[in-house]
Amino acid sequence: MNGRGKNETPAPALMPARQILARWLSRPLIGLSALVHLLVLIGLLLYPERWLLALLIIIANHAVLVGLSLWPRSTWMDANTTRLPPAAASAGRIALTIDDGPDPIVTPKVLEILEQFGGKATFFCVGVQVSEYPELAREILQRGHSIENHTQHHRWYFSLLGVGGLSREIAAAQHTIGQVTGTTPRFFRAPAGLRNPLLEWVLIRQRLRLVSWTRRGFDTVRTEPAQILERLLSNLRAGDILLLHDGHAAHCVDGTPVILKVLPALLSKIAECGLSVVTLQTAFD
Repeated sequence: MNGRGKNETPAPALMPARQILARWLSRPLIGLSALVHLLVLIGLLLYPERWLLALLIIIANHAVLVGLSLWPRSTWMDANTTRLPPAAASAGRIALTIDDGPDPIVTPKVLEILEQFGGKATFFCVGVQVSEYPELAREILQRGHSIENHTQHHRWYFSLLGVGGLSREIAAAQHTIGQVTGTTPRFFRAPAGLRNPLLEWVLIRQRLRLVSWTRRGFDTVRTEPAQILERLLSNLRAGDILLLHDGHAAHCVDGTPVILKVLPALLSKIAECGLSVVTLQTAFD
């Protein structure tokens, strides 16, 4: 049984290459980079003896692109969503995103906490985890949450892949999640938020929206719940996108996954502020 049924969401058709190129080049930094390469090429044709200067210009250009790729919340290079739309913010909504699962031990407990507080979260799931724990993935959706694309394998070198490698990782996760749950993700988050200039091309073709976050708690490395909570609640306001992890979660001194201690206090404080926790799909709809 693959979970398909009357709520199945059909996969969107891939965007034609000509439209992808036009949208990709419309990004300010990508367009500027393309112009730099064109001017350097013209310069080399006119003054071939200045090849070293041309090389230095290209290296500097690529260094800027790489630097911005390694800044997870950067919006200079691509359409990177770090906050909810104005309408959702005006309605007092925030998004809680939970990455790297589903995890057979942590995720069920996270779901129970969310149920207790009435919050609806967005789970950025890894394809192989969804494949290994299909019933858990379907339970996430049955409880009113959403599942989005966090690549098929969550490879640490994801940002070093070319167009082919990026496409395979993202398309495989789309397929896995679709086969298991009968729904098609609309949003994508890169592993650790790290990417490269070619990712935008792939996401446009797959009709996926890149989402990072407003604030994260570093709960894969920090073990003190109070510190994580302080980071997440700092300047909390409507429209924020918060990040926690049910997969790869750090553990407190007593062995408890830190998210399980942070989440109740976080949701309680959000409610005190008069804010509601909704999925990205709800916020953007």
